[in-house]
Amino acid sequence: MKEIHLPLTEEEIASLHAGDGVLLSGVIYTARDAAHKRMAQLIKEGKPLPFDLNGSVIYYVGPTPGDDRHLIGSAGPTTSSRMDVYTPKLLDLGLKATIGKGRRCEAVKEAIVRNKAIYFIAVGGAGALMSHCITSCETIAFDDLLSEAVRKLTVKDLPCFVGIDASGNDIYDTKGSQL
Repeated sequence: MKEIHLPLTEEEIASLHAGDGVLLSGVIYTARDAAHKRMAQLIKEGKPLPFDLNGSVIYYVGPTPGDDRHLIGSAGPTTSSRMDVYTPKLLDLGLKATIGKGRRCEAVKEAIVRNKAIYFIAVGGAGALMSHCITSCETIAFDDLLSEAVRKLTVKDLPCFVGIDASGNDIYDTKGSQL
């Protein structure tokens, strides 16, 4: 597993290949379906987003609340394809990576290549494990969305795999794959 300290650099992104295991440490932002819809509306209206997209990473997660012993509850990935309609525009505006699970559409793959970005996949069903990698959590936008509010997370050694690299190689594409 390659240790990656966020924010990502262009050199780091270029060095990663579909199937590589990584441990991410640094700041990431959460956003799911409802938050993406609101961010798309803000973009359409020319209003500022809740965080600077430039170089940022969005984790598709709706974490459960923590308790007395835990900062945050289960924080496993949600299905990425539900955000595919919004992702190309966000990548074009400076987003550098997304984290989720499952395949991405062709338009997202093209936007990843065009913007020299990357798609990380996290293991579904491992939400409790993932929550132990979160060292701080702050809700920064859309409180009314509850678990789908936008949060700023600081993570340490969040385990992921490269799903689609900056060259467009896709871990889910088994045609001729060496994976």
